[in-house]
Amino acid sequence: MEFKVATILLAVLAANMAYAEESSVLEEVVVTAPRTSQPLTVTTNPKAPRQPVPAHDGADYLKTIPGFSVIRKGGTDGDPVFRGMAGSRLNILLDGEQILGGCGGRMDPPTAYVFPAAYDRITVLKGPQSVVHGAGNSAGTVLFERNIDREKQVGTHGDASLTGGSFGRNDEVAEVRTGTQDAYLRVGATRSAADNYKDGNGNEVRSNYNRWSTNAALGWTPDDDTRLEITGAKSDGQAAYADRTMDGAKFARENVGLKVEKKKLSALVDAVDAQVYYNYIDHVMDNYSLRPQTGMKMVSNPDRKTIGGKVSMVLALSDATKATVGLDTQTNIHTLRSASGMAVSVVEATYLSAARVEDMQFKQTGIFSDIKHSLNDSDRLVAGVRVDFHEVLDSRLAANSSTAGQTDKRTLNGYFGRYESDWAGEVGTAYVGLGHVERVADYWERTRSSVAGGTTAASSSFFTNPEKTTQLDVGTSWRSGALTTSTSLFYGKVSDYILIKWANGLTVYGTAQTRNINVTTMGGEADLTYRLQESLQANATLSYVYATNDTDGVPLAQQPPLELRLGANYDDKKFLLGALWRLVAAQDRYDVGSGNIVFNGMDYGSTAGFGVFSVNGGWRPAKQSLLTIGVDNVFNQNYNEALSRGFGAAVAGYTMPSNTRISEMGRNFWLKANLEF
Repeated sequence: MEFKVATILLAVLAANMAYAEESSVLEEVVVTAPRTSQPLTVTTNPKAPRQPVPAHDGADYLKTIPGFSVIRKGGTDGDPVFRGMAGSRLNILLDGEQILGGCGGRMDPPTAYVFPAAYDRITVLKGPQSVVHGAGNSAGTVLFERNIDREKQVGTHGDASLTGGSFGRNDEVAEVRTGTQDAYLRVGATRSAADNYKDGNGNEVRSNYNRWSTNAALGWTPDDDTRLEITGAKSDGQAAYADRTMDGAKFARENVGLKVEKKKLSALVDAVDAQVYYNYIDHVMDNYSLRPQTGMKMVSNPDRKTIGGKVSMVLALSDATKATVGLDTQTNIHTLRSASGMAVSVVEATYLSAARVEDMQFKQTGIFSDIKHSLNDSDRLVAGVRVDFHEVLDSRLAANSSTAGQTDKRTLNGYFGRYESDWAGEVGTAYVGLGHVERVADYWERTRSSVAGGTTAASSSFFTNPEKTTQLDVGTSWRSGALTTSTSLFYGKVSDYILIKWANGLTVYGTAQTRNINVTTMGGEADLTYRLQESLQANATLSYVYATNDTDGVPLAQQPPLELRLGANYDDKKFLLGALWRLVAAQDRYDVGSGNIVFNGMDYGSTAGFGVFSVNGGWRPAKQSLLTIGVDNVFNQNYNEALSRGFGAAVAGYTMPSNTRISEMGRNFWLKANLEF
């Protein structure tokens, strides 16, 4: 284990103690689950320490929330899965902006470009119970957001964190905010790196990465009801993988955005919000820059340009009724260039000088409206509807697609209705909601084949039917004395679910098949917290999904098993202690060869259950300083996640049987300092 940054952390903490009386106490370590803030909504602070210590990316942070799993590929850039639903079924928005990856094998899902510590809040909206955050959110919506408060922006403030740990892990995060009541400037930067880790058996797993990001926001707030903000971001990095024969040599992102907010325009118009944004992803993958390669050198360079915008208006229809109406739109264009050869210099020169060739173009415009009506002080109705107009152009060459030059136009609908009721005495809330959402096939689903093992040119899947999900959500939150609980249950029917068939058994096809099936899915999440005394509490969370492929009469592929997390926390505002026992059941429901849009992301068979025990401790030398130390996987358990990809990295010293899932990190020590000033 390396703790090269430990002395730096302690020195900064000591220097920071002078500010002890000027800031609130930093949060405790998140070990079992963040809080449920309102029906079907979970919020968490990504700056707070958490256990197990996550990688730098968005997916690894999301997996600390019950109901989330990750399709693991090694150290980073896993694909998030919520309630067994992956890919574009889960909307990922960064301050309201949509971001999309470029890799045809999902080396870079949207969360690969998310640096959570650069945000103040992560909000998860479960199920098809929202219409204001874009199209196709059948599994849910994840919002990475920053806080803006006109009163708190006065003066100069900042926060920073440093993390050091086993296997060369080191993270640095810093943000500074300065301003007056009329204007503000916010600048932040992150960097995260790690070496290959070792699993519980001492085997080295290719998993090293090095990533960085910068962001800035300049705002004008002439009064409490007006805000104009321009934002920008830039990031890049590299990542090695255990599941494939190529690595990520470049993950470049450029972003510019503009927001305008105006409140209290009239008695009717409570607020108007508008934003436009530009996101550009430039991704390079190759088989030589991060691994030895004596044979043919190959490089692929996809990119994706997304331009979008949104305008919405909040209407105060009466004292009891508020409505939000709006429009959102986005266009994204995917291009690709590649090269191969025996000499790196030739390959690099060839692909860098080649023209980018567009292969698909997406356009979407949606109109939406939701309404919230209070029946009385405790009961309310929430409902919404949206209509989306989609247009997708197959820009591929005729040699690569039998639908080249053709356009797929669809008009899709979404709606929901929900009844919420607060318990007497404000001790909790119960709700029941029904939602429906229709999702157009994404880039990855359209670039497979409509025939198992067929060629893309002869059997294009471009005109795959849209997916239609209807889901019932019920739940409750309740607190009484020292006990706080919440449950969230769902039952859904999916018509034309888009399934990817990668293999016949374990014999991988030359080209995967995209097909429509019908699906039934059900499950939920539950959490419980019991405060044993003022400084000591116990926690438990449970999540489960049961899904079937009704068309074929088999389990739906790539579903996570039952998971239970048991935790305990002690926090007397000076010292912290915590423990987490994560218990995952065996998964014996599978469909070998079937899966999702991640490259060869399929079921290999059953998986064994496992239990991982982790502990942490902390110390606050001052109110705005928190030093935490932890040990993940204390007993060095060797295990793999049910949704992990199989080993596929043909590198000496790392190669494992191709149908063996990637094993997870063994015992891991870490140290983290969080600072505010």
